[in-house]
Amino acid sequence: MYCSKCGGAMADGAAFCSSCGQAFSVAAGVPRTPMMPASIAAPLAAGAPAIAAYAMPATLPRVEYAGFWLRLVALVIDNVILGLGFFLVLIPLIFLTGLRTLLDNFHPNEDMNDAGIFMLIGLVFLVATASLVLTWLYHALMECSEWQATLGKRVLGLVVTDMAGQRVSFGRATGRHFGKMLTNLIPAFIGYIMAGFTGKKQALHDMLAGCLILRRNG
Repeated sequence: MYCSKCGGAMADGAAFCSSCGQAFSVAAGVPRTPMMPASIAAPLAAGAPAIAAYAMPATLPRVEYAGFWLRLVALVIDNVILGLGFFLVLIPLIFLTGLRTLLDNFHPNEDMNDAGIFMLIGLVFLVATASLVLTWLYHALMECSEWQATLGKRVLGLVVTDMAGQRVSFGRATGRHFGKMLTNLIPAFIGYIMAGFTGKKQALHDMLAGCLILRRNG
């Protein structure tokens, strides 16, 4: 099947053309069916065949991509939620594992023995790992869910899709999340600012994972 606007090939089940963004109605690709039986359609004249009324394909709005500023606000909301969630997990962990005793015995102005240094490094590693896993699962699981969005994106009416406008898999959502590591390596946040001037409002990690961020209509 091909796009009626630009002539580009379209994948089966695609919601819109991945080349020009033209919305696509499935109804337009199937034979039209009468809205009423031919027996009750009005004839043109005596002896002339009756004309049946046909259902017209629905007109769908053009795809709207989410720009840089909307995505930035969604990111701030997500970071606040993740920060609160991290501390809700970390505080009970400190008390249940005895880390509270270690922290009480830690005095920056005093020399630490090898055991103390090793435990401190282990604590930092534990916190970093927990933060990495929590952030990954939050983004990947929510973006591949029925919501297709994190809480921040959902508040603003944004969804994550593949290039055909379909729901992404857990693997693709994971690739998009860890693709941000490469985006972070670009100086001056250019990898993120790309979402403000690229044709489909994609940041670098969106391009790497083959994803789009769209605004829901209505």
